[in-house]
Amino acid sequence: MECLRNAWYPVCRANALDEGLFAQQVLGERIVFFRKSDGNVAALEDLCPHRFLPLSKGRRCGDSIECGYHGLVFEADGRCSRIPGQPVVPSSAKVRSYPTGESMGLIWIWMGEPLMADLSRLYRLPQYDDHRWRAVHGGSLPNRANYLSLCDNLLDPSHVTYVHKSTLATPGVKDVPVTVETTAEEIIVWRWLLDSPPIPVFAKTGLFKGNVDRWHYYHFTPPSSCVIDFGTADVGAVTKETRHTAPQIYACHFITPIDDRNCVDHWLHVRNFSIADKAVDAQLTADLAGAFLEDKAILEAIQIEADRWPDRPQLKIGVDTGPVRMRRMLDKLIDGERKRENAA
Repeated sequence: MECLRNAWYPVCRANALDEGLFAQQVLGERIVFFRKSDGNVAALEDLCPHRFLPLSKGRRCGDSIECGYHGLVFEADGRCSRIPGQPVVPSSAKVRSYPTGESMGLIWIWMGEPLMADLSRLYRLPQYDDHRWRAVHGGSLPNRANYLSLCDNLLDPSHVTYVHKSTLATPGVKDVPVTVETTAEEIIVWRWLLDSPPIPVFAKTGLFKGNVDRWHYYHFTPPSSCVIDFGTADVGAVTKETRHTAPQIYACHFITPIDDRNCVDHWLHVRNFSIADKAVDAQLTADLAGAFLEDKAILEAIQIEADRWPDRPQLKIGVDTGPVRMRRMLDKLIDGERKRENAA
């Protein structure tokens, strides 16, 4: 699976790691995770090198894993420290270990060169930890689709009109153009919709009585983080620079590429209104979950046809500018990584 490797990928909710073992495939590699006694997370290749039983089929022993077949013990750094009935452990008895980190309530893994792992590069939305905002985790949604297809979707405002009629769309905006910006760190696709009805998600809050101005900013950060900044204000009340003073939501999608045909969307929302209202938590979570299930159905149907027609090119239209730039950005990063490896 060709992906950017020297990067952080999400794995699971931080609270998914209890006292046991958690197995997850990332970029086609099977990995087992557990939280050590010091609170840090260990990640090891999920394969005993003896008979190839997954280590996740064994058991946690303090800060080690005991293989469930012959009892070989592996430490958090991947080194085998004990082979029952054998006093000497060969240096070849080891598995790969991976750097990990925590951010945004998620566990992340670095899939590339361990010495290049930089915790400062973990994705962080400042509002997530701001007491003036409310962060609510939704779920981890499996998609039987390539992760890039989901990233395409999350850089595409135009599909909302047709796919999300009951949650995120209103009539009369089909032809409103979008703007695409590219920086060194991200792709941004955005548009403003002026003097129009609020989308159903905001209409349900009761904060608005008539038409509104609303915005949607779709951010992609390599390798697979997509954050949508959207909000609503009374007509003429805010500008691009002052929109943070109006009701605003960040819908965050952190995507785990499992293999070429599967990914997991770890999603949550962060908002600046009704932050103590659990009924709003529940309503928004339900509405967003419904919308993302609608996307899942579309993307999985696309994957089926893409597998049937592997050599057939897709037609490109104007709304594809953001997704095309996103894929070019990733291709450039992957190509640069490959050239550095070849040079080394």
